[in-house]
Amino acid sequence: MTAPSSHKVLGFLPQEAFPGALLVLIAALAMLVVNSPLGPLYQTVLSTPFSIGPTGGGIEMTVAYWIKNALMALFFFFVGLELKRELLEGQLSNPKAAFLPVLAALGGMAAPAFLYWVFAAEAGFAKGWAIPAATDIAFALGVLSLLGNRVPVALKAFLLAVAVVDDLGAILIVALFYTEQVLTDYLLIALGIASVLWIMGRFKLPFIGLYLLVGIGLWTVMYQSGISPTIAGVIVAACIPLRAKDGHSPLHEAEHQFRPWVLFFIMPIFAFANAGLSLNGASQYLMHPITLGTALGLAVGKPAGIAIMTYLGATLMKARPPGNLGQIIGVGCIAGIGFTMSLFVGALAFTEPTLATPVRLGVYTGSIFSACLGLIILTLSLPRAGRIHFFSAEDQTRPFIRAEPKYEAHDQTKP
Repeated sequence: MTAPSSHKVLGFLPQEAFPGALLVLIAALAMLVVNSPLGPLYQTVLSTPFSIGPTGGGIEMTVAYWIKNALMALFFFFVGLELKRELLEGQLSNPKAAFLPVLAALGGMAAPAFLYWVFAAEAGFAKGWAIPAATDIAFALGVLSLLGNRVPVALKAFLLAVAVVDDLGAILIVALFYTEQVLTDYLLIALGIASVLWIMGRFKLPFIGLYLLVGIGLWTVMYQSGISPTIAGVIVAACIPLRAKDGHSPLHEAEHQFRPWVLFFIMPIFAFANAGLSLNGASQYLMHPITLGTALGLAVGKPAGIAIMTYLGATLMKARPPGNLGQIIGVGCIAGIGFTMSLFVGALAFTEPTLATPVRLGVYTGSIFSACLGLIILTLSLPRAGRIHFFSAEDQTRPFIRAEPKYEAHDQTKP
């Protein structure tokens, strides 16, 4: 699979920062388009329905829903690959090492959700409680990379572990809390297809294309069942083996192939389709319960929850935290960059077009404030460093907790 490359596209940015910088540019472009004469065309294109499949029996959705349900299924497939690798051979594979970031992530999800509930529940918008609970890994990694080699490895590993657990939490939240109605017949078929994928994984079949082909069937049936079809991506990823019988890693191969497509194609398209915030009348939503709950959940709840639970966990374990208080709070602020993940959950929680503005306004405000405050706090609390290396020999466009596993293309002509 030929994929777009990011190698030294922006010479003035650390390579890790490019995916996040691209999302900023795409979001700015979406806002520019929405607030220009092209705004009606933007809305028309996103609301245009089209179907895939046989006439009369295919799946019909609008462009916006195809992006949310189909492209984001591929995004969750990639997230599932990351999660599986970290659980099998990364920092999260060691229960003792994983305890602190898992506890911090739980605090970083619970505190924002509680703050949101405080501001929005009484007004009837409690359904959006999970919007500020998510973290945009690519964006968070990009912002953190702007500080270069001043960031200790342990602190960076801690942030990424927290973000990975956050993603797992977001997946579970989508599966458990944003399913309106489940059709049992289709659900049973989905379980059967998932069983086929599990058997394929148990036999360590190395053919990624075969997993994806079966995954399309799973996605289709899950869509018909009423469960968010994005979960199909996670199920497929969970079944791809870490090692095939010949010793090579289908899991690493899939990550290597899908990483640039996810970071530089799928996420930008999703951001463009969902980040278009019309400024016409937006000021009236500044004090809207959804806006306040989302923004404060991300900007205040995230760092508070992460910092409190980190020091509670360190006390229980009699361990040293990965940084001083300022650094932990700064990392907590960086984790408050919800952006694409928060927009995704918001689109699931509120389908009414009138509520899209407060959701986007809250996500924008909370994420931007979190990024700026996190950079300021970390700049003041991190030790001074020498020369910052803008580019490294390793491909750092994906959020790794440990060093990237050395991927070598598998030669299928060899026995």
